[in-house]
Amino acid sequence: MAPGDDDDALAAEWDAALEDSEGGDGDADELAAEWEAMMEGGDGDGGGDGEAPAREATRVLNQDEIDSLLGFDEEGDDAGERAGIQAILSSALVSYERLPMLEVVFDRLVRLMSTSLRNFTSDNVEVSLDNIASIRFGDYLNSIPLPAMLSVFKAEEWDNYGLITVDSSLIYSIVDVLLGGRRGTAAMRIEGRPYTTIERSLVERMVHVMLGDLSAAFEPLSPVTFRFDRLETNPRFATISRPSNAAIVARLRIDMEDRGGRLELLLPYATLEPVRELLLQMFMGEKFGRDTIWETHLAEELWVTDVDLEAVIDTQIMKLRDVFDLKVGSQIMLSATQDSPVQLVCGDVPMYTGRMGRKGSRIAVKIGDRIEKAPRNN
Repeated sequence: MAPGDDDDALAAEWDAALEDSEGGDGDADELAAEWEAMMEGGDGDGGGDGEAPAREATRVLNQDEIDSLLGFDEEGDDAGERAGIQAILSSALVSYERLPMLEVVFDRLVRLMSTSLRNFTSDNVEVSLDNIASIRFGDYLNSIPLPAMLSVFKAEEWDNYGLITVDSSLIYSIVDVLLGGRRGTAAMRIEGRPYTTIERSLVERMVHVMLGDLSAAFEPLSPVTFRFDRLETNPRFATISRPSNAAIVARLRIDMEDRGGRLELLLPYATLEPVRELLLQMFMGEKFGRDTIWETHLAEELWVTDVDLEAVIDTQIMKLRDVFDLKVGSQIMLSATQDSPVQLVCGDVPMYTGRMGRKGSRIAVKIGDRIEKAPRNN
């Protein structure tokens, strides 16, 4: 039955009740009491026991509960932590591999940059490492706040690229410091205009200083030369990897008294692949899969191990049918004489050559020369 039919039926019922009320007030009172009881049950205040569990099972979540379940809580976003379904989805985006030695390299980079930037700007510079994170390269390009300068550099020995992002606050601060701006005044930021040649040149000089420090930071681990390639202002032109590839991002904070800004260093996992084994070390010089105690014990046991050394007087090449025709009493003629050299082999490896003779009642072999192993052709 359609909803309109229900309304018509209810109106007809009310008309009939009004007609009955003209003849008898008792029926109208009973009908009104029944209708009131039904309305109270519909409101949920005076319903029967059978309706209460149904109403509890269909309880509607409020907005805060929905946000907490999905992981869109604002407090959690400020802390940099994700929860709920969003945490599950985000964990599948990037498989972050912890590289302990890379953290040591970045810590060394911070110390080197603090000294070199002080010499570069002739000002009191403090460099701090905010965090190290793993992110998809495409997501990182989309998250860069513009305007900014993106410096592409190449790791010569690793034959791959990296990226340095300098935000606008740091750009104007560097320009202000190097061109003699007054202290105590914030750097002026002009929106809506491209960076000038002077600004690009000064930022490029700072990037050269940082790349020198980055090479020095990797020096104890693996010598590498980072070469400046180009400077871009559009993230689309600074693509050095596929958008789905994972990369390591180190976020640095540079403070120059009342001025400063942020600088981000991005290294794709493909760039770090040649030194991945070194970066997985827990400490400098750790040897993977090697145990000095076990190696010494194995070497000592090998020296006292018994091996079979066979003396080969002669070898014959025979047809298979001749081998099957051999019987008890058959003779195989050898081409060796009593002066022929005897070859001593260990397994399939020839070791020595010697002369056969007799010592007492036993046949003996006197070792003459050692057979050198032929070099393997690559």
